[in-house]
Amino acid sequence: MAIETFAASGTTKHTTSYYAASANPSPVRPLLKGDHTVDICVVGAGYSGLSTALHLAEKGYDVAIIEGAQVGWGASGRNGGQIVNGLNASLQTIKKRYGQDTANFVAGLVQEGGDIIRERVKTYDIKCDLKDGNIFVGLTPAHMKELEARRALWSSYGINNQDMLDKTQLRDHIGSDLYEGGMIDHTGGHMHPLNLCLGEAAAFEQCGGVIYEQSPVIHADTEAAKPVVKTANGTMTCNTLILCGNAYLGHVVPALTSRVMPVSTQMMATAPLDPEQAKALLPTDKCVEDVRYILDYYRMSGDNRLIFGGGTVYGGTDPSDVEAKLRPALEKVYPSLKGVKIDHAWSGNFALSFSRVPQMGRLGTNTYFAHGYSGHGVTGSHTFGKILADAVDGDKTRFDVFAKVPWYPFPGGRMLRVPYSMVGSWYYAMRDRLGV
Repeated sequence: MAIETFAASGTTKHTTSYYAASANPSPVRPLLKGDHTVDICVVGAGYSGLSTALHLAEKGYDVAIIEGAQVGWGASGRNGGQIVNGLNASLQTIKKRYGQDTANFVAGLVQEGGDIIRERVKTYDIKCDLKDGNIFVGLTPAHMKELEARRALWSSYGINNQDMLDKTQLRDHIGSDLYEGGMIDHTGGHMHPLNLCLGEAAAFEQCGGVIYEQSPVIHADTEAAKPVVKTANGTMTCNTLILCGNAYLGHVVPALTSRVMPVSTQMMATAPLDPEQAKALLPTDKCVEDVRYILDYYRMSGDNRLIFGGGTVYGGTDPSDVEAKLRPALEKVYPSLKGVKIDHAWSGNFALSFSRVPQMGRLGTNTYFAHGYSGHGVTGSHTFGKILADAVDGDKTRFDVFAKVPWYPFPGGRMLRVPYSMVGSWYYAMRDRLGV
């Protein structure tokens, strides 16, 4: 669903994904009706909003979340489900752009999101098929050099949870001959992303929080001393407003519209596989992603479905046939799955920042925002939620570091950001094909 359609909708249901079809039970939550006042209002019930709100509710704040559709409707409930440490931009890139101090700071938090997820799952007994380990794979010698450089770089910052895998060692984890080798991150992992969202929402409500669904925000006064959020049927006045709409905030807050670009990625889930076949495909049940610019990523679900994703559409539109787009890539990785039945295929948008570094900041005096995870939002959103909550609670130490990181608009502005980005993706895709 395009952003503009979402912004005008008040009856949006989950996409026809495997995650929606296998979601844990969740209550019907009310629309925002009438005029309300709350200490803290969070816009968006995805990972960023839920992480922020839950941390604040645990601290005793009176918090309400306003969601335009349903909890986890956007990227948080339909992504690849992979816990991948780090940002889209590498530590080396961050060092070159922003200096050694910023790189040291980022290195200190790249594993925090995964830790927060595991703590939430344990503390609130969230049923989301959480599993450990993720593997980065390379298709060329150049890719392997890239992975070795990353392992060495992270080790230089004291992060030593990654091990290189040659082609033979990789075969112990992935039943495919496509790759030159890989690198395993023992602190990565994967899970059912929508069920994680639903579990965090339930935890938030257990702590006294309130969630309003099917209530798209049509206006937000971010400059007022007491910000006001308006929906079609009500208003919410608050002491502090936190905007976590990410790729689905649309044009509600003009100051944020040009900062990120929606990009869609596609996924599909096979029919349940025989347990022995599933074991042959992913013997150690780790999730996998390759290191190409336009990458493939996949993992095994809790009920032995191969969930396979990839592809990129700049601007956030959906391809007409997701299965036709992804099937050739799946069958290249696993020729044994040629013709396998696909039960679910879907798309979802993430917010891309031009620098590939997430953005965090403040509008006016009492409005905060975080967005632009650029495809690394599962862990980044949980980390940023903690940082936002700390800032609202009075500790702005980490918030101020990210708030001061410069952001850059997309070349060509809103009108030309999509074609310019497409040209860039073609260039890097060509490099991948040439193995350079």
